[in-house]
Amino acid sequence: MVLLNSPHGPADTWARLPERLRQTIRTQALRVFVIDATRVGREAGLGPHINTVMQACFFAVSGVLPRDEASQRCRAAIHNTYARKGEAVVARNLAAFDAGFAQVQLLDWGALAREPAAPAQPTALAPLAGDAPPFVRAVIAPMLERRGDALPVSALPCDGTWPLGTARYDKRNIAGEVPLWQSDLCVQCGKCVLVCPHAVIRAKVAAPEAFAAAPPGFATAAARDHAFAGQTFTLQVAAEDCTGCGLCVAVCPVSDPADARRRAINMVPQRPLRTMARRDWSFSLSLPEVPRTPLNLHRIGQQQLQQPLFEFPGACAGCGETPYLKLASQLFGDRLLIANATGCSSIYGGNLPTTPWCTNAQGRGPAWSNSLFEDNAEFGFGMRVALDQRRQTALALLADLPLPAALIAGLVSADQSDEAGIVAQRQRVAALKTLVQQNQTPQAQRLLHHADALVRTSVWLVGGDGWAYDIGFGGLDHVLASGRDLNALVLDTEVYSNTGGQASKATPMGAVARFAAAGKATAKKDLGLMAMSYGDVYVASVALGARDEHTIRVFLEAESYPGPALILAYAHCIAHGIAMGEGMTQQQLAVQSGRWLLYRFDPRRRARGLNPLQLDSPAPRLPLAEAMASEHRFRQLQQSQPTRAAALAAAAQRAVDRRWALYRALAALPANALER
Repeated sequence: MVLLNSPHGPADTWARLPERLRQTIRTQALRVFVIDATRVGREAGLGPHINTVMQACFFAVSGVLPRDEASQRCRAAIHNTYARKGEAVVARNLAAFDAGFAQVQLLDWGALAREPAAPAQPTALAPLAGDAPPFVRAVIAPMLERRGDALPVSALPCDGTWPLGTARYDKRNIAGEVPLWQSDLCVQCGKCVLVCPHAVIRAKVAAPEAFAAAPPGFATAAARDHAFAGQTFTLQVAAEDCTGCGLCVAVCPVSDPADARRRAINMVPQRPLRTMARRDWSFSLSLPEVPRTPLNLHRIGQQQLQQPLFEFPGACAGCGETPYLKLASQLFGDRLLIANATGCSSIYGGNLPTTPWCTNAQGRGPAWSNSLFEDNAEFGFGMRVALDQRRQTALALLADLPLPAALIAGLVSADQSDEAGIVAQRQRVAALKTLVQQNQTPQAQRLLHHADALVRTSVWLVGGDGWAYDIGFGGLDHVLASGRDLNALVLDTEVYSNTGGQASKATPMGAVARFAAAGKATAKKDLGLMAMSYGDVYVASVALGARDEHTIRVFLEAESYPGPALILAYAHCIAHGIAMGEGMTQQQLAVQSGRWLLYRFDPRRRARGLNPLQLDSPAPRLPLAEAMASEHRFRQLQQSQPTRAAALAAAAQRAVDRRWALYRALAALPANALER
């Protein structure tokens, strides 16, 4: 038997199956059943979850148990499984089970086989085959089609490197619903673009004439930002790459006065839009990128016009980690060098055959490599030391060659703390190469080899809390104490997400996780406070869903700081037991309850006579228990061990109050009181 989850009826489903598969079904005389489990699950209130529906269908068609007995046993199992989540959840699962049991249909392929054959359906890569690079067509495409075992070893890169920007060819079409832009309501704030975990929403601004060749129906609006007066704005969605999480709709601040349910961006069925969306997305990519240098990066609407160099990762729908990486790629992507610890970010960051890291029109983009939990900080530290050595070599060689004094002075003393400074230094390096490339002396050739190291490279250590708080903490601590100019981004999901939800030292008190089945009894490790004790480390704590402008400010400050910088980024996770489309709301609750603080510790402020610590979140105004009740990882203990849950919640509230009082006191101290 074959059980298919299909959005189409039996006849249409049969017509869409590849002929090779239809022939297998005929030859083996298979019985085929069809159910639109996605629709059934949504109608029952389960959102995108179809497990209960498919379980019902399995027992309905398999005959493993008599139908009545199967129904009774499954209904009892549903009660046992979901009772701790409340009667409403039980009722929704029972409704989904009954509907699945009743609506599964037999596909009578014997009758349909006598119908005229339907046109062959194109593969996912067919529309892109003509534009795809040779490596994509020859190597990646067979892998995506599950024919990778037929490739010879010689087809693979012998040095282990992999081309960037290949995730764009993996058109998965997994979302039942995707966002649709309403140009008449949009205020062009950029928030939906900012929070999109997969970079499938892009904003563009260009002169009206750039849209002359736009396809019919291509949505645009007059640019509202005064910096782009007279220009045209558009917002487009890569519907085939979207995961349908709905975060964009949740953060949209604008609704229709005549219909509060209609926002400036709304979720609509994907399939009817697919062809048009593919066409519109392709055209939007042909529009010119806005020049980066004049953008005001502290205004989200302008900052989000920067091209992301991290797109379409294979992360969970609604992932809380990927928006931070996308933001870093927008701000610093053409000079990023990333050491990525093993974990979620290494899986969706380099899960071949495709990679989400990509390049801009000039061919510049991040260089990325994965290392282990225990040595990722040292791995990235080695990158920093090597770059510094190359720069020192280039500076020494400058003095040995007959070059214009003004050019040497500019190369040596360049201010590269912002985008304009980076562009100017690249121009000086280009001029240097032009002057030196005709010189065949060994010194000149060595300088050509090391000249690019004169442009500031942004080195980042990336990983989760399991790396930074636990297994890799010793290395991270060593690197932060080194004084070197590198940045550590900790994507804090407060649990070992990638390996199944084990507790880490970042797991908060009272949360249930593997190895903490009775709720974690100890408070979360304060990694930020430990790093601040060095005195010369930039340390910040951010939550994109709570204060998005604050997050952007922190990334800019950390990257410009000429020393070690540590960013702790709160990342909601499916392991928290939340609706992922409400992830940014969960981040707000964490901050409002004081469970997650927003702050910046910038040692540069001492030079201005200021306290380096700035507390950027207000005093907690939401009881911690109320915020905890919104996440299943806390709720679960309340239902299984209510007495212990109450005790841990009370202890967690006291810990939150003490921590808030401590940080408020530290932020109020004189500037010299926090000297190392």
